[in-house]
Amino acid sequence: MAGNQKELRLPSYGGQAVMEGVMMRGKENVAMAVRAPDGQILTYEEKLPALYRSKWMNIPFLRGVLGLWDSLNLGMRFLTKSSNMVNGEDQQIEGKDLVLTVLLSLVLGIGLFFLLPALVSGWLDGPLGFERWGTVGTWLSNLLEGLIRLAILIIYLVVVGRMPEVRRVFSYHGAEHKTINAFEAGAELTPENVSKFTLVHPRCGTSFILTLVLISILFFSLLGPLPLHIRLLTRLLLLPVVSGVAYEYIRFAARHMDDSKLVRALIKPNLALQKLTTREPSEDMLEVSIKAFNLMYEAEQKGSQGTAA
Repeated sequence: MAGNQKELRLPSYGGQAVMEGVMMRGKENVAMAVRAPDGQILTYEEKLPALYRSKWMNIPFLRGVLGLWDSLNLGMRFLTKSSNMVNGEDQQIEGKDLVLTVLLSLVLGIGLFFLLPALVSGWLDGPLGFERWGTVGTWLSNLLEGLIRLAILIIYLVVVGRMPEVRRVFSYHGAEHKTINAFEAGAELTPENVSKFTLVHPRCGTSFILTLVLISILFFSLLGPLPLHIRLLTRLLLLPVVSGVAYEYIRFAARHMDDSKLVRALIKPNLALQKLTTREPSEDMLEVSIKAFNLMYEAEQKGSQGTAA
């Protein structure tokens, strides 16, 4: 079965960890499974928004920006829904509230991981003498900005990873990766089989973030020396462009890592960073992840049969 799986082009299934569970996303359907306090596995599924099946998602670079925005909406909504399912509540984030929540998260994320590093490195240009070194100084300044950005990211992940609730989410994140890796290898999806697979996956969002950081160093260096206020403005305006490039790189790496030693070498830092956002899952966590995947996969198969008919 594993051989047949590799000969065929498999769909790029993905997902994310939620509160006490996992959400799995296909091409047309999304499904979630969570572990209730009484031990029961609760499930939920729905059709993905039409955006995922639109012609816009076939346009390189643009699809990365659109997918990122919709993934933020979807992820936030399913995090809320999973919390409600576990706690027996019925409070949803929808409509304007959802958009505002996602926008607030984006503002905080961009401010912390993009504007703050640019601001700090810009302030240090003078004291470190980068302004007098021409092109070399510009590269060094952007390298410093990227290193500050990477340091903030790692410190943030290490700090939040110490919280008990977050550690459990990271364990479910590991369960999600193991389940998808097992499926892509053609293995039968049982907790015993899935537990043998790796915690890392090349299409993980953590890999995207590190790629975004590294590409931003190269991309922003090409702009040359800029006044601080213009430097901050370019980080905002060009973030969608850098995000689109990073998304295409992740897609390329995931497709070619099995047949290229160079690609495998290039993605090693991405996979290493995932160690900060994944933990070894327990057997009951794997059961939840497998349940979510099977629910999504069955819906995908029914949809494809209906289309063929």
